[in-house]
Amino acid sequence: MKKLMNALKKLAAVCVIFMLLVTVFVYLHHVYQLSKEEALLKLQGKYVNIHDKKINVYSEGSGEDTYVYMPGSGIAAPIYEMKGLYSKFSKNNRIAVIERGGYGYSDVFDDNRNLDTIMTQTRRALLQSGHKPPYILVPHSLSGLEAIYWAQKYPNEITAIIALDIGLPQEYKTHPPDTADSLMIKGMSLLTKIGFHRLAPSMVYDPEVIKQSFLTEDEKKQFKALSYKQIFNDNMVQELLQSGKNAVKSTALPLPNETPMLFVSAYTEENKHSIFTKAKNKNYEAFSQQLKNVQIKKIEGKHSIYLYAPDDIYQSAVQFSRQIKHNR
Repeated sequence: MKKLMNALKKLAAVCVIFMLLVTVFVYLHHVYQLSKEEALLKLQGKYVNIHDKKINVYSEGSGEDTYVYMPGSGIAAPIYEMKGLYSKFSKNNRIAVIERGGYGYSDVFDDNRNLDTIMTQTRRALLQSGHKPPYILVPHSLSGLEAIYWAQKYPNEITAIIALDIGLPQEYKTHPPDTADSLMIKGMSLLTKIGFHRLAPSMVYDPEVIKQSFLTEDEKKQFKALSYKQIFNDNMVQELLQSGKNAVKSTALPLPNETPMLFVSAYTEENKHSIFTKAKNKNYEAFSQQLKNVQIKKIEGKHSIYLYAPDDIYQSAVQFSRQIKHNR
């Protein structure tokens, strides 16, 4: 028995040493790759200074309306990932893609991503980059929290919201990250800082972006480089950890009754009858019944619906915008 225990201790020591060596190798490889990839990055947009940190705002197009694109959680390179959608709008409108702290070419901020802080930074960045309200907000997923809160606090700045498969404040309030979620999020962040995310590219960026043709080959390289650099950084982690508390801020305020909203609800053939999809649509219906001008459009595609159905989203948004102007 004693010999067996000694053998097991030696084996455990060998395993620990092996894991340490692997970790060191992965980290050094990550640092080396970051230095190489930095040379690929060419700023697309305009930097504005917020509290000695830089936020990037990308603009294109011209027209009466300004559509502001707000990426969902973990979309590390919004300018590239959302191009297939916003490039359709910019043919007849002015668009702005806001890369909030920790996203795209923007700096990582030293704060806990309180909803008021994020919204204040977004508003200031848009103004400093030359975009004056009112705006039509186009949030995806988690950024729906910010968009609805914005309409609650500053309704005169928001013409409408085109909500791309967003989560509602009440949902985030009801289901905040629990202890297991928090540990998983923090663990993923640690692994990313070491560089283990490079072993699973599909966890870093959506392969669908690479498959499609709306990016040039050079833009695809920059998209990958930004994704490896920014994914699961401290700002993204805090957004997720604070989602429940941020939702409470929104649910404590009156609903934005005067703000027209178009909810784009994504579904696939595999999940359209799932409990999650049915619950999401039920919540959209309940939310819309409390407001004056809300429409729900079910469009086939995965959660990153802007990648799968940009034409459908564009046509639905144009039609919705015309109705808004007609009703003014």
